Order: sequence, then C-alpha cells, then structure tokens
Amino acid sequence: MFQVPINYLAILVCGIVSMVIGYLWYGPLFGKVWMGLMGMRMENMTEEKKKGMAKSYFMMFVGSLFMAYVLSFNLIFAATYLKMTGLSAGAVCAFWNWLGFIAPVTLGSVLWEGKSWKLWLLNNGYQLVTLVVMGTILMAWR
Repeated sequence: MFQVPINYLAILVCGIVSMVIGYLWYGPLFGKVWMGLMGMRMENMTEEKKKGMAKSYFMMFVGSLFMAYVLSFNLIFAATYLKMTGLSAGAVCAFWNWLGFIAPVTLGSVLWEGKSWKLWLLNNGYQLVTLVVMGTILMAWR
C-alpha cells in the first residue's frame, strides 16, 4: 500500500494560521471595505448572527484543515514527481492550486450572483495569500 507522509502538526498550524489571516484580512486590513462591498453595516448585525459566529468559525477552521490536508498531498506529489523543493515550491504549487481550483469556481459569484469584481478580488486575495502561506509552512516542515 502507498503511504503518503503527512505532517499533521503542520496541517494544524496551517489551520490556525488561516484563521489568523482571515481575522486580519476581514478585520483591520479590509473589514470595512468587505462589509461595504457586501452591503453590510455593523449596526445591522443582530444578536442572532453573533450567536452563530462560534459555529461559523469552527466550520471555517475545519474547512481550512481540509484545504491544508489536500494541499499537503499536492505538495508531496509535486516534490516526488516534479522534483519541486524548498519554500518557493510550496508557494508556486499553492498558486497553481488557487488558479486552477479556487479562482475559477468563485467566478460564479460575479457571473451568476451579481457580486462585484472588487469583492471577488478581495475574497480571492485572501484565498491566495492563505494558500501560499500554507504551502510555505507545509514545505518548511516537510
């Protein structure tokens, strides 16, 4: 049977780092811009929405763990078969995963849901930065 050497501690760190990046990205860095693009206002947030935040953060964390796990597989195969190594290999592989999977899929929010390109760029910028940081962490601990 084929064994894939997964570093679960690195995946856990990637999940935590993803949440920190998300907090910074959608908080102090671009929070007001994001809320404006989404048509949200702070004073309109109800207690009901705030109550569900813990569950939403937990689900996002689980999603981040899955993303790091799958990226780890991609990096292992890239290192094994393409002979990609080093931190830059993690960043490059992460970029191609973003370009091939996340960017095209999220285009639907602009094309079919009427969201703005600015919102798409903001959200996809977060995804790209997160994946590149994850790729770098995973390759550093390989």
